[in-house]
Amino acid sequence: MSGFQWTMRILSALVLLTVGGIHLFLVFDGVGGVLGVLFVLNAIAALALAIAMVVLRGVLLRWAVVLSLLFVIATLVSLLLALTIGLFGIHEVWTFTLVPQTIVIESIGIVILAVACMALLRRPSVARVAS
Repeated sequence: MSGFQWTMRILSALVLLTVGGIHLFLVFDGVGGVLGVLFVLNAIAALALAIAMVVLRGVLLRWAVVLSLLFVIATLVSLLLALTIGLFGIHEVWTFTLVPQTIVIESIGIVILAVACMALLRRPSVARVAS
């Protein structure tokens, strides 16, 4: 595994921990009810995926990186839906705690995880295999 691939794995894990940490912070900051439960589940999933990004190898790592990308995309889309048309009856506002920061962090996270997917899913070229 190349240094670039390891760097992308570490950056991906940090993104996932940040996304999960934001949701856990919001629970401790007072978000409760169904949304609070969903935020705790988000934090648990983010932690599990972050660990997977660092620990797993081979096919399981490939699954983990794809699931991580889909997870962060789903998290961002959920927030954008809550900001616009509402999601599960929840309507979010831009002025709520960490909403603008979360949009930025999750958008950057999608880019990082997309690059990680490309780095970890690409097939080695024939020239590299022959060497």
